[in-house]
Amino acid sequence: MSKKILAFGASNSSDSINKQLASYASKQFENTTVELLDLNDYEMPIYSKDRERDNGIPQPANDFYDKIGGADLILISFAENNGAYTTAFKNILDWMSRINGKTFQEKPMLLLATSPGARGGSAVLDIAVKRMPFQGGVVKGSFSLPSFNENFESGKGITNPELNNQLLAIIRAIEI
Repeated sequence: MSKKILAFGASNSSDSINKQLASYASKQFENTTVELLDLNDYEMPIYSKDRERDNGIPQPANDFYDKIGGADLILISFAENNGAYTTAFKNILDWMSRINGKTFQEKPMLLLATSPGARGGSAVLDIAVKRMPFQGGVVKGSFSLPSFNENFESGKGITNPELNNQLLAIIRAIEI
């Protein structure tokens, strides 16, 4: 029986480079099925305790949480906004944490980031690697792809052989 990977780019951009990286990386695992989520399908009001008290937890938060529960591996590629998570991702995380503080339900995770710049989203990736264990994630590996536009091509993936081999070595080391 194949294992299920839940993958998404932690961005609500319609042309998210992080969604492209998440899709590519998820397809490098063998004997798996992949469900690629779009954060735009889980848009909710900005979390506040008043909204929760008055209206409860929105259904999209429950749906996203259930998707995590049904996966064998969570693969997230983080977009970086001002050195941290995007608001779209943080809002989903905030709502799901009201269902269970261990949002990622002790699932193994591969955390990625990319950006057009030379740092490749490394600031947000560092935050995520340190934070996800507190949210119930078991971080099995992380990878930052610098200079996305120079190192990635749609339909091909990572075009820099050294960087591609680094990612593949991390993927091969993860047992799910």
